[in-house]
Amino acid sequence: MQSRQPFMLVLVFAIVCVTSAMALVYTKHESRKLFVEHEALTQERDELNIEWGQLQIEQSTWATHARIEQVATDDLSLVRPEATEVFVIEHP
Repeated sequence: MQSRQPFMLVLVFAIVCVTSAMALVYTKHESRKLFVEHEALTQERDELNIEWGQLQIEQSTWATHARIEQVATDDLSLVRPEATEVFVIEHP
């Protein structure tokens, strides 16, 4: 019976070591996978920030008074009224 006890202890240690090694490999794999995903998301965020900045510049360009006046005159054939055609109505 005493000769079996060291064998069982070695067997338990072997099982614990193998299990620990497998857990280590699994966690390393998951860590690397999450790191790759994190890097991809960081790159996507940076690209979206660049696109957002470009869209803000484009919006400010399209919203300038000169651009709006150009579209009104060229595309919509609108004309600026003469000073005599402008009436100011005051509310009491």
